[in-house]
Amino acid sequence: MAVIRAHESKRPSGKRICYDPFAQKFVGPGYFLLESAFNAYAEWRSPGLLGFVVTRTRYIDDYLEMCLKSAVSQVVILGAGLDSRAYRFDVFKGPVKAFEVDQPATQAAKIARVKKIFDGIPKYVTYVPIDFNEETLDKLVESGYDRSLKTLFIWEGVIAYLKPDAVDATLAWVHSNSASGSSIIFDFIHASALSGKHRREEVKLSQWTQHFTGEGIIFAIKNDQVNDFMTRRCFVSVLSAGAEDFKRLYFNGLNQNRPLADIYSIVHAMVP
Repeated sequence: MAVIRAHESKRPSGKRICYDPFAQKFVGPGYFLLESAFNAYAEWRSPGLLGFVVTRTRYIDDYLEMCLKSAVSQVVILGAGLDSRAYRFDVFKGPVKAFEVDQPATQAAKIARVKKIFDGIPKYVTYVPIDFNEETLDKLVESGYDRSLKTLFIWEGVIAYLKPDAVDATLAWVHSNSASGSSIIFDFIHASALSGKHRREEVKLSQWTQHFTGEGIIFAIKNDQVNDFMTRRCFVSVLSAGAEDFKRLYFNGLNQNRPLADIYSIVHAMVP
Protein backbone atom coordinates (compact mmCIF):
# COMPACT_ATOMS: atom_id res chain seq x y z
CA MET A 1 0.00 0.00 0.00
CA ALA A 2 2.88 2.38 0.74
CA VAL A 3 4.31 1.74 -2.73
CA ILE A 4 0.97 2.65 -4.29
CA ARG A 5 0.88 5.87 -2.25
CA ALA A 6 4.47 6.61 -3.25
CA HIS A 7 3.70 6.28 -6.96
CA GLU A 8 0.63 8.47 -6.63
CA SER A 9 2.65 11.11 -4.80
CA LYS A 10 5.03 11.36 -7.76
CA ARG A 11 2.23 12.44 -10.06
CA PRO A 12 1.81 16.18 -10.78
CA SER A 13 -0.35 17.98 -8.23
CA GLY A 14 -3.23 18.28 -10.68
CA LYS A 15 -3.26 14.54 -11.38
CA ARG A 16 -2.66 12.97 -7.97
CA ILE A 17 -5.47 12.02 -5.66
CA CYS A 18 -3.43 11.62 -2.48
CA TYR A 19 -0.03 12.88 -1.39
CA ASP A 20 2.30 11.02 0.96
CA PRO A 21 5.89 12.32 0.90
CA PHE A 22 7.06 9.63 3.34
CA ALA A 23 5.70 6.55 1.58
CA GLN A 24 8.75 5.80 -0.57
CA LYS A 25 11.09 6.43 2.36
CA PHE A 26 9.21 3.86 4.40
CA VAL A 27 9.56 1.08 1.82
CA GLY A 28 13.13 1.72 0.64
CA PRO A 29 14.43 1.75 -2.98
CA GLY A 30 14.79 -2.00 -3.57
CA TYR A 31 11.35 -2.96 -2.32
CA PHE A 32 9.89 0.06 -4.08
CA LEU A 33 11.10 -1.19 -7.47
CA LEU A 34 10.02 -4.78 -6.82
CA GLU A 35 6.55 -3.83 -5.65
CA SER A 36 6.18 -1.29 -8.45
CA ALA A 37 6.35 -4.13 -10.97
CA PHE A 38 3.81 -6.15 -8.97
CA ASN A 39 1.46 -3.18 -8.69
CA ALA A 40 1.51 -2.73 -12.46
CA TYR A 41 0.52 -6.39 -12.83
CA ALA A 42 -2.16 -6.05 -10.15
CA GLU A 43 -3.72 -3.08 -11.93
CA TRP A 44 -3.74 -5.02 -15.20
CA ARG A 45 -5.52 -7.97 -13.57
CA SER A 46 -7.74 -5.85 -11.29
CA PRO A 47 -8.42 -2.48 -12.92
CA GLY A 48 -9.28 0.21 -10.42
CA LEU A 49 -7.70 -1.44 -7.37
CA LEU A 50 -4.90 1.13 -7.21
CA GLY A 51 -7.45 3.86 -7.75
CA PHE A 52 -9.36 2.76 -4.68
CA VAL A 53 -6.22 2.53 -2.52
CA VAL A 54 -5.22 6.14 -3.20
CA THR A 55 -8.83 7.28 -2.89
CA ARG A 56 -9.10 5.56 0.48
CA THR A 57 -6.02 7.42 1.70
CA ARG A 58 -7.36 10.77 0.48
CA TYR A 59 -10.87 10.24 1.85
CA ILE A 60 -9.57 9.29 5.29
CA ASP A 61 -7.15 12.23 5.21
CA ASP A 62 -10.04 14.56 4.44
CA TYR A 63 -12.13 13.06 7.25
CA LEU A 64 -9.21 13.38 9.65
CA GLU A 65 -8.88 17.07 8.83
CA MET A 66 -12.60 17.56 9.40
CA CYS A 67 -12.41 15.81 12.78
CA LEU A 68 -9.42 17.89 13.85
CA LYS A 69 -11.51 21.01 13.23
CA SER A 70 -14.21 19.63 15.54
CA ALA A 71 -11.98 19.38 18.61
CA VAL A 72 -10.71 15.82 18.26
CA SER A 73 -7.65 15.62 20.52
CA GLN A 74 -6.59 11.98 20.08
CA VAL A 75 -6.15 9.86 16.96
CA VAL A 76 -5.70 6.10 17.18
CA ILE A 77 -4.49 4.29 14.05
CA LEU A 78 -5.44 0.63 14.28
CA GLY A 79 -3.26 -1.78 12.31
CA ALA A 80 -1.02 1.15 11.43
CA GLY A 81 1.44 -0.68 9.20
CA LEU A 82 3.34 1.93 7.18
CA ASP A 83 0.70 4.61 7.71
CA SER A 84 2.36 8.03 7.70
CA ARG A 85 -0.39 10.31 9.00
CA ALA A 86 1.27 10.84 12.38
CA TYR A 87 4.26 12.30 10.51
CA ARG A 88 2.43 14.10 7.68
CA PHE A 89 0.06 16.15 9.85
CA ASP A 90 1.84 18.83 11.87
CA VAL A 91 -0.99 18.91 14.42
CA PHE A 92 0.46 15.75 15.99
CA LYS A 93 3.58 17.70 16.90
CA GLY A 94 1.38 19.91 19.06
CA PRO A 95 -1.81 19.39 21.05
CA VAL A 96 -3.21 16.25 19.39
CA LYS A 97 -2.05 12.82 20.56
CA ALA A 98 -1.26 10.11 17.99
CA PHE A 99 -1.29 6.40 18.82
CA GLU A 100 -0.21 3.68 16.40
CA VAL A 101 -1.49 0.19 17.24
CA ASP A 102 -0.09 -2.89 15.52
CA GLN A 103 1.26 -6.39 15.93
CA PRO A 104 4.64 -6.29 17.76
CA ALA A 105 6.79 -7.62 14.90
CA THR A 106 5.16 -5.37 12.31
CA GLN A 107 5.50 -2.35 14.55
CA ALA A 108 9.14 -3.10 15.35
CA ALA A 109 9.95 -3.07 11.63
CA LYS A 110 8.06 0.20 11.24
CA ILE A 111 9.94 1.81 14.14
CA ALA A 112 13.28 0.78 12.65
CA ARG A 113 12.37 2.63 9.45
CA VAL A 114 11.09 5.64 11.37
CA LYS A 115 14.41 5.90 13.20
CA LYS A 116 16.30 6.05 9.91
CA ILE A 117 13.99 8.62 8.36
CA PHE A 118 13.73 10.95 11.36
CA ASP A 119 17.07 10.18 12.98
CA GLY A 120 15.27 8.85 16.04
CA ILE A 121 11.76 8.14 17.27
CA PRO A 122 9.46 11.19 17.20
CA LYS A 123 8.22 12.04 20.68
CA TYR A 124 4.79 12.96 19.38
CA VAL A 125 3.84 9.39 18.39
CA THR A 126 2.98 6.66 20.90
CA TYR A 127 3.54 3.13 19.62
CA VAL A 128 1.31 0.46 21.15
CA PRO A 129 2.33 -3.10 20.24
CA ILE A 130 -0.55 -5.49 20.85
CA ASP A 131 -0.56 -9.24 20.42
CA PHE A 132 -4.28 -9.75 19.90
CA ASN A 133 -3.93 -13.42 20.80
CA GLU A 134 -3.04 -12.41 24.36
CA GLU A 135 -3.89 -8.70 24.78
CA THR A 136 -6.75 -6.29 24.16
CA LEU A 137 -7.06 -2.62 23.29
CA ASP A 138 -6.99 -1.96 27.04
CA LYS A 139 -3.25 -1.66 26.51
CA LEU A 140 -4.01 1.70 24.88
CA VAL A 141 -5.06 3.04 28.26
CA GLU A 142 -1.82 1.80 29.82
CA SER A 143 0.02 3.72 27.08
CA GLY A 144 -1.59 7.06 27.84
CA TYR A 145 -4.87 6.92 25.93
CA ASP A 146 -7.45 9.11 27.70
CA ARG A 147 -11.03 7.79 27.62
CA SER A 148 -12.39 11.27 28.36
CA LEU A 149 -10.99 12.89 25.20
CA LYS A 150 -12.76 13.10 21.87
CA THR A 151 -10.98 10.60 19.64
CA LEU A 152 -10.84 9.48 16.02
CA PHE A 153 -10.08 5.82 15.29
CA ILE A 154 -8.66 5.12 11.82
CA TRP A 155 -8.97 1.50 10.71
CA GLU A 156 -7.65 1.41 7.15
CA GLY A 157 -7.27 -1.74 5.06
CA VAL A 158 -7.76 -4.09 8.01
CA ILE A 159 -11.22 -5.48 8.66
CA ALA A 160 -11.46 -7.55 5.47
CA TYR A 161 -8.84 -9.87 6.98
CA LEU A 162 -10.49 -10.25 10.40
CA LYS A 163 -13.01 -12.72 11.76
CA PRO A 164 -16.45 -11.27 12.58
CA ASP A 165 -15.95 -11.60 16.34
CA ALA A 166 -12.70 -9.62 16.12
CA VAL A 167 -14.47 -6.83 14.23
CA ASP A 168 -17.27 -6.77 16.80
CA ALA A 169 -14.83 -6.77 19.71
CA THR A 170 -12.97 -3.76 18.33
CA LEU A 171 -16.15 -1.79 17.63
CA ALA A 172 -17.45 -2.62 21.10
CA TRP A 173 -14.21 -1.42 22.70
CA VAL A 174 -14.29 1.85 20.76
CA HIS A 175 -17.91 2.44 21.74
CA SER A 176 -17.30 1.67 25.43
CA ASN A 177 -13.99 3.48 25.82
CA SER A 178 -14.44 6.72 23.90
CA ALA A 179 -15.84 10.09 24.80
CA SER A 180 -19.12 11.23 23.28
CA GLY A 181 -18.55 12.59 19.78
CA SER A 182 -15.62 10.29 19.10
CA SER A 183 -15.69 8.53 15.75
CA ILE A 184 -14.32 5.65 13.73
CA ILE A 185 -13.64 5.34 10.01
CA PHE A 186 -12.86 2.17 8.10
CA ASP A 187 -13.12 0.66 4.64
CA PHE A 188 -14.86 -2.59 3.80
CA ILE A 189 -15.45 -4.91 0.87
CA HIS A 190 -18.98 -5.59 -0.32
CA ALA A 191 -20.28 -9.03 0.65
CA SER A 192 -21.42 -9.68 -2.92
CA ALA A 193 -17.79 -9.54 -4.06
CA LEU A 194 -16.73 -12.61 -2.09
CA SER A 195 -18.78 -15.10 -4.05
CA GLY A 196 -20.19 -15.69 -7.49
CA LYS A 197 -18.73 -16.03 -10.95
CA HIS A 198 -17.59 -12.45 -11.28
CA ARG A 199 -15.22 -12.11 -8.36
CA ARG A 200 -12.41 -9.66 -9.06
CA GLU A 201 -8.91 -11.03 -9.39
CA GLU A 202 -7.63 -9.56 -6.11
CA VAL A 203 -10.43 -11.31 -4.23
CA LYS A 204 -9.79 -14.68 -5.89
CA LEU A 205 -6.04 -14.35 -5.29
CA SER A 206 -6.51 -13.46 -1.63
CA GLN A 207 -8.87 -16.37 -1.07
CA TRP A 208 -6.46 -18.75 -2.81
CA THR A 209 -3.34 -17.60 -0.93
CA GLN A 210 -5.18 -17.87 2.39
CA HIS A 211 -4.54 -21.62 2.28
CA PHE A 212 -0.79 -20.92 2.41
CA THR A 213 -0.45 -17.69 4.38
CA GLY A 214 -3.34 -18.00 6.81
CA GLU A 215 -4.40 -14.47 5.84
CA GLY A 216 -7.02 -13.57 3.29
CA ILE A 217 -10.19 -11.61 2.67
CA ILE A 218 -12.78 -13.21 4.93
CA PHE A 219 -14.98 -10.38 6.25
CA ALA A 220 -17.41 -8.27 4.28
CA ILE A 221 -20.56 -6.23 4.78
CA LYS A 222 -23.59 -5.98 2.52
CA ASN A 223 -23.25 -2.51 1.07
CA ASP A 224 -26.92 -1.63 1.56
CA GLN A 225 -26.83 -2.80 5.18
CA VAL A 226 -23.75 -0.99 6.52
CA ASN A 227 -25.83 1.70 8.25
CA ASP A 228 -27.83 -0.95 10.05
CA PHE A 229 -24.59 -2.82 10.82
CA MET A 230 -23.21 0.21 12.65
CA THR A 231 -26.41 1.33 14.38
CA ARG A 232 -26.91 -2.18 15.77
CA ARG A 233 -23.50 -1.70 17.35
CA CYS A 234 -24.73 1.54 18.95
CA PHE A 235 -23.01 4.05 16.67
CA VAL A 236 -24.78 7.14 15.32
CA SER A 237 -24.39 9.59 12.42
CA VAL A 238 -23.40 6.73 10.14
CA LEU A 239 -22.29 7.76 6.67
CA SER A 240 -20.89 5.50 3.97
CA ALA A 241 -19.31 6.40 0.64
CA GLY A 242 -18.72 4.26 -2.43
CA ALA A 243 -17.39 4.46 -5.96
CA GLU A 244 -19.91 7.00 -7.23
CA ASP A 245 -19.16 9.31 -4.31
CA PHE A 246 -15.41 8.97 -4.85
CA LYS A 247 -15.74 9.72 -8.55
CA ARG A 248 -17.69 12.86 -7.77
CA LEU A 249 -15.15 13.99 -5.17
CA TYR A 250 -11.82 13.09 -6.75
CA PHE A 251 -12.14 11.65 -10.26
CA ASN A 252 -12.61 14.79 -12.27
CA GLY A 253 -10.49 16.90 -14.57
CA LEU A 254 -7.35 14.99 -15.52
CA ASN A 255 -8.49 12.00 -13.43
CA GLN A 256 -11.97 11.56 -14.86
CA ASN A 257 -11.02 8.50 -16.92
CA ARG A 258 -8.99 6.69 -14.26
CA PRO A 259 -10.41 3.27 -13.32
CA LEU A 260 -11.89 2.80 -9.86
CA ALA A 261 -12.96 -0.52 -8.35
CA ASP A 262 -16.58 -0.46 -7.24
CA ILE A 263 -16.60 -3.29 -4.67
CA TYR A 264 -15.19 -1.21 -1.82
CA SER A 265 -16.73 1.44 0.40
CA ILE A 266 -15.73 3.52 3.42
CA VAL A 267 -17.92 4.19 6.43
CA HIS A 268 -17.57 6.53 9.39
CA ALA A 269 -19.76 6.80 12.46
CA MET A 270 -19.82 8.48 15.86
CA VAL A 271 -20.05 7.42 19.48
CA PRO A 272 -23.29 8.87 20.92
